[in-house]
Amino acid sequence: MRPLLGAADLTDIHAYDHLDLPPIRPVIIRINRHRGVCPCCRKQVSAPVPEGFEPGSPFGPGVEALILHLRITQAISFERLACLMREVFGLSISEGAIANILSRAQTPLLAAADTIAAAVRVSPVVGSDETSARVRGKTWWQWVLLSATAIYHVIADTRAASVVTTFLQGVKPEVWVADRYGGQLGHGAMRQMCLAHLLRDAKYAIEAGDAVFAPGFRRLLLRAVAIGKRRAALKDSTLAQYRADLDRRLDKLLSGDEPKQQAARRLFRAMRRDRDDLVRFVTRRDVPYTNNACERALRPSVIFRKVTNGFRAEWGARVYAAAASVMATGRLRGLTALEALRAALAGVPVMRSG
Repeated sequence: MRPLLGAADLTDIHAYDHLDLPPIRPVIIRINRHRGVCPCCRKQVSAPVPEGFEPGSPFGPGVEALILHLRITQAISFERLACLMREVFGLSISEGAIANILSRAQTPLLAAADTIAAAVRVSPVVGSDETSARVRGKTWWQWVLLSATAIYHVIADTRAASVVTTFLQGVKPEVWVADRYGGQLGHGAMRQMCLAHLLRDAKYAIEAGDAVFAPGFRRLLLRAVAIGKRRAALKDSTLAQYRADLDRRLDKLLSGDEPKQQAARRLFRAMRRDRDDLVRFVTRRDVPYTNNACERALRPSVIFRKVTNGFRAEWGARVYAAAASVMATGRLRGLTALEALRAALAGVPVMRSG
């Protein structure tokens, strides 16, 4: 008789996973309320409405959050969204119902966005940037204002500085991080110019023919960026020495003759005027050396604009900006976009969720 193989005699030759999704179907809960007449007092009594199952829209918070997520993060049209919900999730929903869900979401999303705005407003370091938006066929502007803990979006019909002053409500951050656009000036006690924008300006001046100021200024900026990338590993005393060295190099550049090439001359004059705003980040660790965080925060909105061509109504722009604020801030706290939206719709502040 041949011996049987035991566990000790067997070795693994292949291990693998097989993943699949079961058919997705909505969970439908039927609510039946009854009423009757009390045999003692003869008063009519009715069953209370179960909490969370109030009459009105039949769609629960999970459906509403998913609709918002797919519409805003994936830029899916109402028609395609209704088709997707029917064919993928087994849920029949009309385009009108989708519009109603987005409209109803305005109140809780704006409340959540107000909390986010307050957090940005009191931050010592605030970054800001803007990009164009389309509302009712006209050019509007989407602004982003952010700190290390919160990201706030607002869509307005102007690119003027009044958007920022209205947002700040009289508050003046310690440091304002932005490019050199005029509408970004004067909002903080100090400013840190975005070095990435300045590098592009210097490159443009070089390509336009300047060999007097722009090449040296570009080398200075690259050195400053390299210091910024290593800043976390450097001592405060070392950073102070680097700051002094950068200031000396800048003094030498600005002591020379003014360039004759127009783009270089404008850059030269701007640096003479705003030189103190160039390398504040070196000795202040909480200040970034570029405005890249703002540009990354706006990129999904640029894609949304190109795919959808904007908003047909102002309330749609408000909902989008509030939802963008909720999702971006949620990601800073380790939440997915869907989790952040669901929390906001439930009235749970994203700044405290997670």
